[in-house]
Amino acid sequence: MADVRPIYRPMIKTMLTPLPSIDRTQQVIDALSTFIESSKLRAGDRLPTERELMAALSVGRSTIREVLTYFQALGVMETRKGSGTYLLKPVSKGTIHMPLSLDPPHLRDALLQTLEVRRGIECEAGMVAARKRTVEDIVIIEQKLNEMERVHMAKGTSGPEDLAFHLAVYDATHNPLFKQLLEQMRETFERFWSHPFDRQDFARRSFPFHRTLFNAIVDQDPEAARAETLRILDVVEEDIKEMSK
Repeated sequence: MADVRPIYRPMIKTMLTPLPSIDRTQQVIDALSTFIESSKLRAGDRLPTERELMAALSVGRSTIREVLTYFQALGVMETRKGSGTYLLKPVSKGTIHMPLSLDPPHLRDALLQTLEVRRGIECEAGMVAARKRTVEDIVIIEQKLNEMERVHMAKGTSGPEDLAFHLAVYDATHNPLFKQLLEQMRETFERFWSHPFDRQDFARRSFPFHRTLFNAIVDQDPEAARAETLRILDVVEEDIKEMSK
């Protein structure tokens, strides 16, 4: 059983205060998210009891249970009979929504579904980065790209370094929502993108296009950045379909 950290107990009354009687459920969701983040609760930590939440927020049991059911459906909390409710994943009000979940029966379907989402977000991020990047952004992106190329040449694969490169591109948009979206989806993506089909060479052919994407961002050419991003993702789609036969 995970260790229970009781240090948040004194914080309950000071950090959770009664709410006005409007849109109770959403307010409780927001209040509990803020409490979890401010209390620095981690996966495995136990949350306040239903009775404590009711007293602290001045809401009824049905509202508390509705909120807990909502969080459980998102996969970020679980209630253990006779023990209490525990946090499974970090929760933050600062994120635009709770972590996503995806559980299709076939790996091929999961990869194609995540690719559909990536194509829209990453193409737009590349275009925005090309328009808004600064000299400092270029330095950082190039550092990440050089490291990705170094590891790729040494190992034939560079998953974490590839992610770092794309995160640097997202940072160059100067729009925090891009990175928040990727952070929200990262766990779902990584669940399926870690050597799918047990192939170390998955999407290896997309490797050179990361350099051409970087060049497009340097040149402040949004359309070229979009085209190079599509070349990367087209290779990924081809490999999904070919390797899943």
